[in-house]
Amino acid sequence: MSARVGVRVRVPAKVNVQLSVGAARPDGFHDLANIFLAVGLHDEVTVTPADELRVTCEGPDADQVPLDRTNLAARAALALAARHGIDPRVHIHIAKDIPVAGGMAGGSADGAGALLACDVLWQLNSSQRELLDICAELGSDVPFSLLGGAALGVGRGEQLTPLDVGGTFHWVFAVADGGLSTPAVFREFDRLAEAEGAGLHAPVADPALLAALRKGDVAALSSTLSNDLQRAALSLRPSLADTLAAGTAAGAVAALVSGSGPTTAFLTEDQETATQVAKALTASGTCRTARVAQSPAAGATVV
Repeated sequence: MSARVGVRVRVPAKVNVQLSVGAARPDGFHDLANIFLAVGLHDEVTVTPADELRVTCEGPDADQVPLDRTNLAARAALALAARHGIDPRVHIHIAKDIPVAGGMAGGSADGAGALLACDVLWQLNSSQRELLDICAELGSDVPFSLLGGAALGVGRGEQLTPLDVGGTFHWVFAVADGGLSTPAVFREFDRLAEAEGAGLHAPVADPALLAALRKGDVAALSSTLSNDLQRAALSLRPSLADTLAAGTAAGAVAALVSGSGPTTAFLTEDQETATQVAKALTASGTCRTARVAQSPAAGATVV
């Protein structure tokens, strides 16, 4: 059943080009209409046989990544092993390049990467459906990290419908100092909604945004990007407004907080403009660093 060599999987970051949030559900989650795009920033997860389950990590902000069994990569290995009666004695090594706690699903990507790597290492040949079911148990963003490309996520984001993308979109991601807790951002969203006393509508995908993706139309996508969590993220981290303004001033055609933040995302017309915006953002002093990436990108892939 076991293999003698390790398995390495590359997994992408994501950006939410639409994140519509409904009211809180009895289970504590929110109903979402979440349009994911995988982008070309990657973590690599390597799984090798070991005497016991352990996790190591290297890369930017690796010291912020938990190395115990709360890590989604460890939880993925445990979940897959439990289904098949396997002792999960593996060493999971994560090479980070996706911002940590940045709203780009880095932890979820690591969970999906470890799941696929263990499945290959243990020669289980699980179907994509089986793996997606385990991903959904692990977290709302984990299924998309496995799938990649573009998809609409409903429910709490885990029920995916793949979407067609008719071209390449160029992005800049400004990485902030420190992270933002996703649960904290949702709590602030709830607080702001309650303070206003306005009812929340059932979230639905924007047809104009879906059409923009299908056509690969940058201008149309720029006018339809939306994130219902952005106001809550800005409430908790007001300085992000300066980052958004700096990127827009530098030539981005649209800007928004990525997911629950604090990473901010900037859509540009082409690669050259993306490079210029990244340089301007880095020089602005409003973020720690800025990264250029393209979308869509492939999901979890054995390399």
